[in-house]
Amino acid sequence: MRIVFMGTPEFAGEILKQLVHQGVDVAAVVTVADKPAGRGQKLHESAVKRIALEFQLPVLQPVKLKDPEFLEQLSEYQADVFVVVAFRMLPEVVWNMPPKGTFNIHASLLPHYRGAAPINWAVINGESETGVTTFFLNHDIDAGDIIAKRTVKINPDETAGSLHDRLCEEGKIIALETLKMIDEISIKPITQANIDVGKLKIAPKLFKPDCKIDFSKDGFLINQLIRGLSPYPASFFEMKNKSDELLSMKVFSAEVEISDSESPVGAISSDYKHFFKVRCNDSWISLKDVQLMGKKRMGVEEFLRGFRFNCEDLKLHS
Repeated sequence: MRIVFMGTPEFAGEILKQLVHQGVDVAAVVTVADKPAGRGQKLHESAVKRIALEFQLPVLQPVKLKDPEFLEQLSEYQADVFVVVAFRMLPEVVWNMPPKGTFNIHASLLPHYRGAAPINWAVINGESETGVTTFFLNHDIDAGDIIAKRTVKINPDETAGSLHDRLCEEGKIIALETLKMIDEISIKPITQANIDVGKLKIAPKLFKPDCKIDFSKDGFLINQLIRGLSPYPASFFEMKNKSDELLSMKVFSAEVEISDSESPVGAISSDYKHFFKVRCNDSWISLKDVQLMGKKRMGVEEFLRGFRFNCEDLKLHS
């Protein structure tokens, strides 16, 4: 079959690469327009565009998906199927164009964890498993008829980053499986139409308040949040020093230290050489991999060598 691939980030790019390597006829690739980024505001290409150019595939970068010129270009490729991975919400005029439909690869076991951040929320919520799902697009986000699923166990020390990489590998497999099923007309789609949405676990886009550590919670919940946001967008907390300067600290990894200490929630402790920890509701959160604002990411021992402070002068800022 002839396909058009649509996607943006590395997750999508790796799946595109696999499809090309396996001989799938990719007629063209659709991705976001280049955007200025960084200090120099140089134009930044999406991961999908970079990989498409490596394979000399035609690339379309529409600003508006209903633009008549874009729609005409898209139709000229005469694709049998559109494959969508981590892209924008498509209008019906796009997803209804190919004769064999448009399917999406979503990084959760639908119907649970519909939304923009399924990998993060699965770890944050302490799930024991997740997976990838393919489904036909319709008018609602992540709610079309399910084609296939692949399940992945979530390890006790899993981070969003490590889970992302493992799900990407499953995404490569399920993309090929789904194309084969469509080609052989062997699909038995499962509808999501009669599901009680109120009982579903969801995966909304993450905003800054979602990433702030609440040390009034138990340690295992805080550690799940840290792992579920590592390496991106990263959990954080804020402190003030004796000069009342606000210091923001990103946390990429930590350990929970059970203790019967009577220290109050938010107390900060360190030996100034090997450990830096914060008291939470039932334990201590010992920081292992951090990044102070304006500094590079580093291990806690390297951080302590360069950050001069007294624990009594640092106070958590809520």
